[in-house]
Amino acid sequence: MTALPTLSEATKVWFKIGCLSFGGPAGQIALMHREVVDDRNWVSDRRFLHALNFCTLLPGPEAMQLATYLGWLMHGPVGGVIAGALFVIPGALVMLGLSLIYALLGSVPLVGAIFYGLKAAVLVLVVEALLRIGRRALKGRIAWGLAAAAFVALFFFAVPFPVVVLAAGLIGFMAPGYFAGGSHGRAKDGPPALLDAVMDADPGRADRLASGARRAGIIALALWLVPLAAVMKAGGTFADIGWFFSKMAVVTFGGAYAVLAYVAQDAVTGYQWLSAPEMLSGLGLAETTPGPLILVLQFVGFLAGFRAPGMLTGVPGAVAGSVLVLWVTFMPCFAFVFMGAPWIERLQNNRALSGALAAVTACIVGVIGNLAVWFALHVLFGRTVAVHGLGMSFEAPVLASLDPWALGLAVVAGVALFRFKLGVLRTLVLCSAASVVLHFGLGVG
Repeated sequence: MTALPTLSEATKVWFKIGCLSFGGPAGQIALMHREVVDDRNWVSDRRFLHALNFCTLLPGPEAMQLATYLGWLMHGPVGGVIAGALFVIPGALVMLGLSLIYALLGSVPLVGAIFYGLKAAVLVLVVEALLRIGRRALKGRIAWGLAAAAFVALFFFAVPFPVVVLAAGLIGFMAPGYFAGGSHGRAKDGPPALLDAVMDADPGRADRLASGARRAGIIALALWLVPLAAVMKAGGTFADIGWFFSKMAVVTFGGAYAVLAYVAQDAVTGYQWLSAPEMLSGLGLAETTPGPLILVLQFVGFLAGFRAPGMLTGVPGAVAGSVLVLWVTFMPCFAFVFMGAPWIERLQNNRALSGALAAVTACIVGVIGNLAVWFALHVLFGRTVAVHGLGMSFEAPVLASLDPWALGLAVVAGVALFRFKLGVLRTLVLCSAASVVLHFGLGVG
């Protein structure tokens, strides 16, 4: 009889993903796909992408919500909470440690050298994900054209992310025949994915999962709103933190970059929790730590609490500010997934909805392509220049600012990953170690 991995086995994998989830959503989704689809055959391609499409439409970090969704499908609400929490906790702890170092000691060269190598390796992971997911998700010229159109709209014309995704969904909904079709199939050539086999063998499993998810969604809402009300009643800096980042939790469509400008404006000029250079430093820390990029908000909450007037200030206030931001940012994510996922699962055989979500899948390939190019520009080049004209607005690299050492590390990562099949962890370690040697042995940087 086919059986899913135990909760203990799955927890170890979710913890591994949480510790290695560098590179923003593209890198994180790539790693998750490799672990649960390619390497372990727990989830089929189509079910993975079906869940990803739904999570992309939600506010908040889609990779964390995808982990929650898949954890729920395999082990119910407990599995969803474990998967989602372990996706965030390792990065949050690293971010807390780096924030403490930043606030008390300033920047640390060793940390910078390690993350310099990690970024080069993650660039290759993102490119590999783009190739792998593109081959499997794009079936037919229409899907390829939609992916290309999404990339052009996002990269060259700066069309808002929600507009691109909703437009793709509408196209698929109106013309499902060009996108929908097939079944969940297999995670790869070979036996059916474990989750699909288990659900086929147990027709009542979906209803039991849905009932538990709805209860978990209501609990998550209460765990978000009740503490928020208590903090708001107390007033002061922490009330401002709770209210401001709760608002961010419900409008962060398109990921962290979609709201960073608004967060920076209010946090810097409105609340004056930190300076503009500090905001950029926080973004740099978030880009080089595991977990969702939205952890940059934790850095803002850390400095706000660190400088809060009153008894709770300094390091205790900073820790309290960090925890509060994490709570009001991610607790709504659990509510959104648990309350929406059962509906999405129930309607997955609906032709129009399947067409809409399949079109979003094609669009997501273009989104990952956009993220890959953006990431490459900022890893491989020291400077970019804004290009405007003919309705376009995009960043172009200043070729003279090419960083040969970053390019060299990316080549090393590519050879390790594609030629020698070293895997994610060993590739990341190799590039980090090589970067440390470059910085401290050859004086690079």
